[in-house]
Amino acid sequence: MLIDTHTHLFDDRFRHDLPAVLDRAAAAGVERVVCLGIDLASSQQSVAIANQYPQVVAAVGIQPNHAAEATADDWEAIVRLAEREPQVVAIGETGLDRYWDRTPLAVQQDYFARHIELAQRLNKPFVIHCREAEADVLNMLRPFAAQGPLRAVMHSFSGDWATAKVCLDWGLYISFAGMVTYPTAHNLRAVAKDVPLERLLVETDCPYLAPQPVRGQRNEPAYVVHTAACLAQVKNVPLPELAEQTTRNARELLGLANER
Repeated sequence: MLIDTHTHLFDDRFRHDLPAVLDRAAAAGVERVVCLGIDLASSQQSVAIANQYPQVVAAVGIQPNHAAEATADDWEAIVRLAEREPQVVAIGETGLDRYWDRTPLAVQQDYFARHIELAQRLNKPFVIHCREAEADVLNMLRPFAAQGPLRAVMHSFSGDWATAKVCLDWGLYISFAGMVTYPTAHNLRAVAKDVPLERLLVETDCPYLAPQPVRGQRNEPAYVVHTAACLAQVKNVPLPELAEQTTRNARELLGLANER
């Protein structure tokens, strides 16, 4: 069994066939799917999907590229969702992004800190988006890490080993998406090889980043099996062992440890 720790099932590309998508995920051995919001509307949709489908749990947040358009009321609504909705198991996605020029860095940093503080107050993990901003993300995390291990995940990791090592030292999990399967991703696979199994997670980030065997298609949770298979090969362990460990990791991080 696998857990897809990062999806965007609210995306319009799933509008007409979400039940079938989730059925295919279950048939592929994906027992749980985490749906993460990127703004208030999609966070509300993520909660609604989680409330409708037992296979799905939700995370709520304002992704850095959407922080510039967020209002104070939006943030307060995110906080209320996180506080009141039982299906919300994590905060995010949050983080920093220097690739897209959509939100001033200072605004991104403000919202990143808000998400971390909310997660810690509610004793929930937070999910970090980092694109071409590794040093900035580590600088933001450092004062929080000085207070103790961080309950968080670097999602769709694309950085180097130096960044991964610091994250691991601070207690974070490292999650890999379909990029790790791409033929040119030698450096990323080298990083994945050195991430301890007990700190590894798998995800699709669907509908984006379809893994190599289905590259170019709409990504969906069933395809996380391809990423898991690649990681198992990289780490030279049987796929069932990697699946069991990453599922255990996800349950622990998300507070699902008592579920089957």
